[in-house]
Amino acid sequence: MADVSPLLEARLGFLLKQAHLRLTSLAEPALAELGLSARELVALTVIAAEGPGSQQHLAARLRVDRSTMVVLVDALETRGLVERRRQPEDRRAYALHPTARGKRLAARGERLLADAHERFLAPLTDPERTALLDSLRRLVRDEA
Repeated sequence: MADVSPLLEARLGFLLKQAHLRLTSLAEPALAELGLSARELVALTVIAAEGPGSQQHLAARLRVDRSTMVVLVDALETRGLVERRRQPEDRRAYALHPTARGKRLAARGERLLADAHERFLAPLTDPERTALLDSLRRLVRDEA
């Protein structure tokens, strides 16, 4: 980090924010060619990987509030990537289903995102990458 104060380099929040900004600068342009944001890709990937589920369940999995989830799912549905279908056991409830196009776009987006992650993590050795990811997983668990 050129021209950054040593005081800031010692602050966890600053470092995490800068890492996030750098990763975003690598990922967002790659996903833009698909017309997806990283958040949309994550939602689409979870829907495609885990199968039909409620919007509330998806919001809990992604740790976003309900109003954010409505906007996110509306955007995916408008673009023909997911469908809301009534659940047979509760006609008031809907399940989110990926469309065939949504599944293809999710798979392609995941490959582009993996490439961005690889470029982001390039300065680290394999053991450092493993340690970083393991540490971050432990920090974001609800058990804290």
